[in-house]
Amino acid sequence: MGSLNDFINMLNGILFSNYTVYALLLTGLLFTVWSGFGQYRALTHGISVVRGKYDDKNDPGAINHFQALSAALSATVGLGNIAGVALAVALGGPGAIFWMWIIGILGMALKMTEVTQSLLYRNTDDPENPHGGPMFVVKKGFAEWGLAPIGTVIGGIFVVTLIISAITGGNMFQAWNVADITNTYFEVPQVVTGIVLSVVVGMVIIGGIKRIGAVAGRIVPLMCIMYLLAAFYVLAMNIGDIPAMLALIVKSGLGIDSPAPTGAFLGGTFGYAAMWGVKRALFSSEAGQGSSPIAHSAAKTDEPVREGIVAGLEPFIDTIVVCTVTSLVILSSGIWNRGPDIDLSETPLAFVEMIDDGGEIVVDDDGVPGWTIADTPLPRTEGGINGVFTIFNGAENEESGNNLNKMRGSIEGNAEDGYVVEWGSVHHESRPEVTTQGVFFNYKGASLTGKAFDRTAPGLGKWLITVAVWLFAISTMISWSYYAEQGVYYLCGPFSEKFKKSVVFVYKLIYCALILLTCVAAAPLMTDAVTGRKVALIGTDEQLDSWTTLGLGVMLVANIPIMLIFGAKSMKAYHTYVGKLKRGELHPHAAPSVTDVIEGKDVE
Repeated sequence: MGSLNDFINMLNGILFSNYTVYALLLTGLLFTVWSGFGQYRALTHGISVVRGKYDDKNDPGAINHFQALSAALSATVGLGNIAGVALAVALGGPGAIFWMWIIGILGMALKMTEVTQSLLYRNTDDPENPHGGPMFVVKKGFAEWGLAPIGTVIGGIFVVTLIISAITGGNMFQAWNVADITNTYFEVPQVVTGIVLSVVVGMVIIGGIKRIGAVAGRIVPLMCIMYLLAAFYVLAMNIGDIPAMLALIVKSGLGIDSPAPTGAFLGGTFGYAAMWGVKRALFSSEAGQGSSPIAHSAAKTDEPVREGIVAGLEPFIDTIVVCTVTSLVILSSGIWNRGPDIDLSETPLAFVEMIDDGGEIVVDDDGVPGWTIADTPLPRTEGGINGVFTIFNGAENEESGNNLNKMRGSIEGNAEDGYVVEWGSVHHESRPEVTTQGVFFNYKGASLTGKAFDRTAPGLGKWLITVAVWLFAISTMISWSYYAEQGVYYLCGPFSEKFKKSVVFVYKLIYCALILLTCVAAAPLMTDAVTGRKVALIGTDEQLDSWTTLGLGVMLVANIPIMLIFGAKSMKAYHTYVGKLKRGELHPHAAPSVTDVIEGKDVE
């Protein structure tokens, strides 16, 4: 398994290099300037459109603007906001949030552009079941230039990246976090969680985009309101700390005053914090990925730019609002830089040379000796947590910019016989030194956010985050299933509609099966060949991030060029539409009832 993770990390180093990040930032800045700061239109005109003032049942499409936005938000507002923000803060520090804000603002322009493009080129041969996305943009766009075969191939390449991202970030990341937090809080076996998830998701996605839109239109508002109300309660309890936390985010993000390593936080360089903020904001908002245009392409509208402006609301809601609230809960709670969860000062931890069964010193390929900590008796204070870590001073950590590193261990035993930590190993020239005589529970992703809520209101995180994670994950998985479904449909282009439907149905079964397999991979079922201990295929936040980064990276590399190639056409359409809006040529009607908008009855 180690070799596979190394290969994935190598690919990520190529796909998600600094150059990819720079290209995305510059592309977002380009369309921000080109649109005349179109973010303003999203926050004004976009709200009116979502309210239903421009809905028309005679327009081509399957769902109204609100349901299209909800379907897209169901894929973005979710575990990226709960688990992704937690990962960003835990590994990048407060400065990561500043860069999430930057991506959130620029992401609004990216979303407007890519959705406008998809609506301009969507397939409405069946007005009740339109098909759209970057693959159709590049296919039809190149065909206009007499280069149809090239466009078809490039579209196919994008679809491959789309399916990879659906499997990793849209499926694996979601299922893994649900299994992890449910096991952490309630000790429910990961396999049981996988069975329930796969059945629920399957029941929704079999019904197609109309059922997905109907479900998303109900779940998204409910889960956002529930989550934000609880978060505001926690922030109200820590209101005095909020100004200092906001100042810390800005100063750390600009590299002016980065927080020193404290407790569970290793510290981080300016570049490391920025990269974590960018990565998690991109994963959370999906700006520039080309995914949400697929959902928006199902909207009932005859004005492509109108839906593009609606899409600009996504990064604002997702990143500027929900991610910020989550980050402030985590920072104000102090969970990110907490002290040891279990103090072991009476039984000091110390490194010893690691030997195998033959009594020989274990060394790596370069002849460097292996070091480990002797198995450590541990009083078990809560259930569900089988991973811990301690912090040691050793070789230079290139990411944090200092010599602090994590030594991971697993908890073995039971309440009757006692618990013990079985530690992993490191290979250094000299003996590492434990800096903290204690262990930290390895709260990963959503579990860390849950503990942040618990610190202010004991028990709140246990129930709120568990329920929110289930709702967020299910909504995200059904939306990403639809995204990949449209990709599968595109790949079956030359075949009959009957054949396409059969292939799509088989794909849906596979997608649900992958949910179960991921939860199995999150359970400690495998035996490590070196240590003989039970381990999971996906067991750490770094492993989890490497898989989600893979899906994100491949889509960005494929979609950024598409956005730039057809950017002029989308911007021309944008300014034409805004011109009509300014001249009063676009006439809204009276807003329908909120209930009708949510249920889509205003366009039936």
